[in-house]
Amino acid sequence: MAETNHGFFIHLAQQKITVTEKEIPMPAVGPDDVLVAVSGASVNPVDLKRAASGDAQVMGFDTVGRVVRSGENVTGLTPGEKVFFAGEGQRQGSFARYQSVTRDLVVPAPRGFESTFLASIPLTGITAWELLFEKMGYTAAAGANQGQVLLVINGAGGVGSILTQLAQWSGLTVVATASPKNFDWLTANGVDHALDYHHDLRTAYQALHLDAPTGVAILYQPVPYAPVAADLVAYFGHVGTIVEPSGPLAVAPLKNKSASLDFEYMSAKTDAGQNVASQGVILQQLANLLAAGTIRPTATRTYPELTAAALTEALTTVQSGHTVGKLTFHVGPVQ
Repeated sequence: MAETNHGFFIHLAQQKITVTEKEIPMPAVGPDDVLVAVSGASVNPVDLKRAASGDAQVMGFDTVGRVVRSGENVTGLTPGEKVFFAGEGQRQGSFARYQSVTRDLVVPAPRGFESTFLASIPLTGITAWELLFEKMGYTAAAGANQGQVLLVINGAGGVGSILTQLAQWSGLTVVATASPKNFDWLTANGVDHALDYHHDLRTAYQALHLDAPTGVAILYQPVPYAPVAADLVAYFGHVGTIVEPSGPLAVAPLKNKSASLDFEYMSAKTDAGQNVASQGVILQQLANLLAAGTIRPTATRTYPELTAAALTEALTTVQSGHTVGKLTFHVGPVQ
């Protein structure tokens, strides 16, 4: 029987989310590509951002699946092998039955994890790794950053939930903000000190009597947090964010501290066609940490089937800005 592909299209107009399912062509498989039958996927804020911009392609930037076939230049993967990856912004995503992606991004899946749990890792894990270890200058090794403090704004969200685990693994003392109802989640993900985001951040941090943070990771709209981040961060430190500012950032105090303002966007490498293979290397390191039990998946809800209704519900939750961890889906057979 010939393979058929179905994809889900996200439309966002006046804050209303509409999802439609359509039959779509099978993705092309170039000489350096891998065709995957998708078994797990996840939603991210970037799906809504792309939909709001009028992007008409199938979204989805987290994929778990089985190799169907590979291009002529591809080595190291076999048909039927379970893999996972974060997709490319310019190509069809994981909200479909089949997806084609460049081999450099694809990593064998660690054993013992259901697809829905693994689907919580690629985009947020790579984003967190790049922010911490490429942009903010921390050393990516166990215990390597002992004696330094990292402050995380929105520690319970998708990126925050994996970033705090990586920070703890690398030896940082981790302080993170969230709602008190999510403090147990923070603790489970490596946070040493949880702060109520409803309270004044400067006062709450100073009450901990810790050294100035060498890094402040703003994982929410940075405009209201930029002034306090710039005040709190240590000399020669880093303030980093993954969210596009809604207006000017008040960060003048960074200048006389010789501190840096860093932006992280996971799709920049694939959009620019630069250093793309590094993301496969990062994901392999994340897979190794998962296999060792050093970090854990961050899925807090798994939908048994990818449908228009389920995708609409999950995206609406993401749109609220109060998602804890990741929302993931089974796609096709349970893997």
